[in-house]
Amino acid sequence: MEHISPSLLLKISPPPFRNRKGTLSQNVMVACDFDLNFTFISCGWEGSASDAGVLRSAISKGFHVLDGKFYLVDGGYANTPSFIAPYRGVRYHLSEFRRRRSSNTGYADHRELFNHTHAILRNHIERSIGVLKNVSLS
Repeated sequence: MEHISPSLLLKISPPPFRNRKGTLSQNVMVACDFDLNFTFISCGWEGSASDAGVLRSAISKGFHVLDGKFYLVDGGYANTPSFIAPYRGVRYHLSEFRRRRSSNTGYADHRELFNHTHAILRNHIERSIGVLKNVSLS
């Protein structure tokens, strides 16, 4: 019997739970309503799974968007009538807007205004996910 170092195995065949940053993780998709209640959770996906693939799987397993409604999604998703992503290549992160606000300049255009509003709303969801991550299951 031969023992092989785990570090050697990682170099030969990285595990699927290794994400693009090189750390082990899961890709979890959550959907929340505007009251920050989780309405859908799809977990167990390896960190290397694409957001689009996780969403396709969720839809195939019953996740749906009511007519006339939509979900805000991050830039890893495509824009559709049911899923609204921020404009690509346009200022998006809240820290970028804070720097701009300190210099007393407004939005460059309607896309920056949209992205800022999108980021504020998504920040509420990110905070809810952060609370969920810190919940002890003991």
